[in-house]
Amino acid sequence: MHNYHALFSSTKLANKTLKNRIVHASMTTRMGVNGGTTEQHLQYYKNRAIGGAGMIVTEPLSMAPHQHIPYKIVAYDNSHLSDLEKWAESVESEDCRLLGQIQDPGRGRHQHGRAFNAVGASALPDDLSGTIPRVLTTVEIRQMNTQFANSSLRLKRCGFSGVEISAGHGHLFHQFLSPWSNIRHDQYGGDLVNRCRILHEMIDEIRQVCGYDFIIGLKLPGDDGVIGGINCSAAAEIANHLTINKDIDYITFAQGSHARSLEMHVPDDHEPRFTYRDLFAQLKPFINNITLMALGRITDPAEADAIIQSGQADLVALGRSLVADPAWPLKSKQGRSAEIRYCVSCNNCWYMGAAYQQKISCDNNPTVGKYNEVDYWPPITPLRKKVVIVGSGIAALEAAWVAAAKGHSVHVFGSSPVVGGKLAIRSQLPGGESMSSIYDYQYATAMRAGVHFKLGYSAELIDITALNPQVVILACGATMAPPRWIPDDIRQGGLVPDLRSVMDEFIKKPKKQVGCAMIYDLDQTEGTYASLEYLKNYFDEVHLITPYDCIGSETSLVTRQGIQRRLSTRGITITTLTEPVWSDDIGEGYIDLKHVYTNQITRVKNLSLLTYSTPRVPNQTLLNPLLALGFEVHLIGDCLTPRNVMAATQEGYEIANTI
Repeated sequence: MHNYHALFSSTKLANKTLKNRIVHASMTTRMGVNGGTTEQHLQYYKNRAIGGAGMIVTEPLSMAPHQHIPYKIVAYDNSHLSDLEKWAESVESEDCRLLGQIQDPGRGRHQHGRAFNAVGASALPDDLSGTIPRVLTTVEIRQMNTQFANSSLRLKRCGFSGVEISAGHGHLFHQFLSPWSNIRHDQYGGDLVNRCRILHEMIDEIRQVCGYDFIIGLKLPGDDGVIGGINCSAAAEIANHLTINKDIDYITFAQGSHARSLEMHVPDDHEPRFTYRDLFAQLKPFINNITLMALGRITDPAEADAIIQSGQADLVALGRSLVADPAWPLKSKQGRSAEIRYCVSCNNCWYMGAAYQQKISCDNNPTVGKYNEVDYWPPITPLRKKVVIVGSGIAALEAAWVAAAKGHSVHVFGSSPVVGGKLAIRSQLPGGESMSSIYDYQYATAMRAGVHFKLGYSAELIDITALNPQVVILACGATMAPPRWIPDDIRQGGLVPDLRSVMDEFIKKPKKQVGCAMIYDLDQTEGTYASLEYLKNYFDEVHLITPYDCIGSETSLVTRQGIQRRLSTRGITITTLTEPVWSDDIGEGYIDLKHVYTNQITRVKNLSLLTYSTPRVPNQTLLNPLLALGFEVHLIGDCLTPRNVMAATQEGYEIANTI
């Protein structure tokens, strides 16, 4: 049993006590409505406070009138004072400090297209969207800083403990700091002192109106990954300059920018734990002994404790990890780290807001923002049933443990000898190791709840009827559909295998191959590209062919950037707008590729593996026979309609709560 004494030691900021060193990093929830809080929004933050965080930094607030967006909580006037007060009370009453975040995207934009109302340091295009901002005048900069200070005072009066100024990620203040995006010739541009002036003045104004019993945190760029931008050396100079007067209470460093380096902002499973450990170590000597908050893929309590114990940092910021499990601190302190629902660093929480403009969600936590989210365990049902679940993937496992925890008698049939379904294959490919924690948690919890498993056995109708269940849940997954360019007899004979089958066999018996492996991609999801990386270790050449005009269209922008970078640097050939042409030459190691518009033919030689990754067809063979016998049957996960991990865990949770 670990007690993690360093992690759970108290500390002080601005004379305010933090009961431990765990900080919930700012995460956009999109749970606000019309500038105010909602019940779910308040519950989300209260849950993280109940779960044991010592301090929470909110999502970016509307701290000035030009920032008004409906899902952002308004702090620039008195229109939502009662909401701000409720928010502060719900968190601070749990002995958790609440800080509001000051941030402005400036010219930065995650969504497709350009922003037409953006403001910025200089009339230079955003590196991703091409947005050119309206240049802020010196008068507007000072007015904006005054608005930020007045809004900070309003937060203080409503019960907030402080604010965090977010000056990284390519946002507005970062744009002022960086010589790449700031070519001004006034007192806010030019040398480092002038480029830092906007932050100096903002900090001064906030401190003047809020006093020294109010926490001011500062997030700076550590390495923005942009040539001509802010590297580690420049970050050290900026940090030293902004901390020399000790007017801020803590500092942290964000990576990446609104550029091809945006992926650095949220490192995924391709990157090591505490991804920026070395960078933080290089920057720490330049912060004038200000409290340092570590940031960047910290997921495990032992690792977090070691960061504090070793003196690498004074606080640890967990964003995605506390989305996945708000009780992460509570479970860690109680020696129950094995019961944590760990973050898998997939960045779908980021994707939901940035691409779909939806409320924050999680692949490994289907209860985000619900009243019973913290250390979730369902109440016992008065009407107990026998439930049969066919399938042992993550949709099935989520349904199984929740239903059993409610008191139902649950029997699971799994055709594979191990649980996890197709995700078990993905977990063994590059960037997928953490995915196993989803089904590891589900399986361990299901065993604790008393689920009966029969694995390595393909259930038939007679097996189900023999148990005489009141409810049957089909979670049998789905199978990739053979592409139409493969002749019918070849398709029916399975002579060209789908990618999942190939990888399942290849992982079991990998061996060096001569020639070229080619994957035809209609799937556009991350597993396809992880398979390419894996196969590149064993084949002379690896080709990706797709009739689409791009790759990774079903992944988040930050995930797609990583995919493009890795495939390019590993020498994997990517050919878009192209379809294979079937011919007898394939058996001789040749394949012709046809451009979808020009019909131009290109021949590839030395073909030794041809496979496909395509949209999947649900496996519903048992559905109609069960319905004909009068059983109550439910379909979940890919067996209902193929989607993603988030949908699978969500549906497993929901169906278990309806039976």
